[in-house]
Amino acid sequence: MPLSEPAAPASRDLFHAISPADRAAMAAIRQALAAAPALPGGAAARAAFDAYVLQTPANPTVQYEAATVGGVPGWWYRPAGAPPDRAVLYLHGGAYVAGSAAAYRHFGSQLAGRVGVDFFAPDYRLAPEHPFPAAVADATAAYRGLADLGKQRLALSGDSAGGGLALVLLASLRPLAAADPQRPTPRAAAVLSAWTDLALTSPSLETQAANDLLLSRALLTQDADLYLGGHDARDPQASPAYGDLRGLPPVQLHVGTADVLLDDTRRYAAQARARDVPVECHVWEDLLHVFAASVGTLEAAGQALDSVAGFLRRHLGE
Repeated sequence: MPLSEPAAPASRDLFHAISPADRAAMAAIRQALAAAPALPGGAAARAAFDAYVLQTPANPTVQYEAATVGGVPGWWYRPAGAPPDRAVLYLHGGAYVAGSAAAYRHFGSQLAGRVGVDFFAPDYRLAPEHPFPAAVADATAAYRGLADLGKQRLALSGDSAGGGLALVLLASLRPLAAADPQRPTPRAAAVLSAWTDLALTSPSLETQAANDLLLSRALLTQDADLYLGGHDARDPQASPAYGDLRGLPPVQLHVGTADVLLDDTRRYAAQARARDVPVECHVWEDLLHVFAASVGTLEAAGQALDSVAGFLRRHLGE
């Protein structure tokens, strides 16, 4: 199926043309997705979503450990030889209504093994049982818990809704740091296909609708309504695109052009640059939402994960 032409990436975005091998792999992925039943929205998606995420191959050098950090249950993804003083808080995707730290362990192991530090993925509470701001409160508590464990060099990462939540946390921790200067603030954040605007105003929701076989405006509207529970979608604690980005540490973003959330990433990157935030925005031709989960199938998946890992290592300290 020919793809409609996306808008050209902003001049300061880093554009990655699709390789011939990935073009062939994407054709097969699209064929499989077109034949598969669509994921439902809301809590009904949880079992199918977890099964989908678990298809990412595991990194055999990384071990998993269920734990509670800051009062929030979750899982450690621990690579061999990880230094004791640093960690990454990883916030999983699932549109705030699905996803789990256990289901993300294979994908998380791919990142943790590349970075070489411990990752903690909290099982933040999900909507509709626990609407906004429960996810923000749990992410904040887990971050504080990592600091209380002696993790002095910390970074944030996440994908989709979790990527947006990581960017919410990145901004919201600044006043907390001012109140408690001894508590470490994040050194960087790296996110994949982040959902940054729950008001759903990004043009790519329309321009890329025919290209995206995973997400749609209708699905995102349903899940945003469940999460927000009537709260203002433009609250920066829900949608980081509406936040004050001044003074943030370095941010790296990745997104595919066949993603209805393409402009959620590009607009956030442009806003961050306008506030003098050091930002890298990587735009990957013809690739779908959170394409990095297809490591082992797509060359670009491994390349994106390597880019995230190098970025996090630089800012956490080699």
